[in-house]
Amino acid sequence: MKVNDAFWGALCMALGASVLWAVRDYPNIPGQPVGPALFPGLIAIGLCVAGAILLFQGWRKRTESPWVVWEGWVHAPRQRKALVVLLGSVVFYIAVSEALGFLLTSVCMMLALFRALQVPWPKSVFWAVVATVVVHFAFYKLLRVNLPWGVLTPFAW
Repeated sequence: MKVNDAFWGALCMALGASVLWAVRDYPNIPGQPVGPALFPGLIAIGLCVAGAILLFQGWRKRTESPWVVWEGWVHAPRQRKALVVLLGSVVFYIAVSEALGFLLTSVCMMLALFRALQVPWPKSVFWAVVATVVVHFAFYKLLRVNLPWGVLTPFAW
């Protein structure tokens, strides 16, 4: 589906503005020249600038093409199935990640997504496990994000 750039530009600007609004009250760290609002604020400013560019370009081209154009993949059963699996996997993660844990939930999600895209089973299993371990390491160990362990709590490291 192709949507006019003006729509996405306005959406990016709204997202950037909401992030800027949210980080405005973040406290500064004493003795530090930067605080926790710096990185999200820079990304939000980038979103606003990119959104303004998209909005301007989309507004200029509004008479040349329709606002919404459906592409051919929308009518292909394989891609529709993959889209349903993608959306379902997000709902699945929200519903069971606390009880099942990030590792098992993520592997299940990745397997479902790979199989929906007709990736062979051996590759699906391999890449689902590798991607899950890499993401878990990056977020849990490096970024210190508290990911749920669920049923694997006795084995948490």
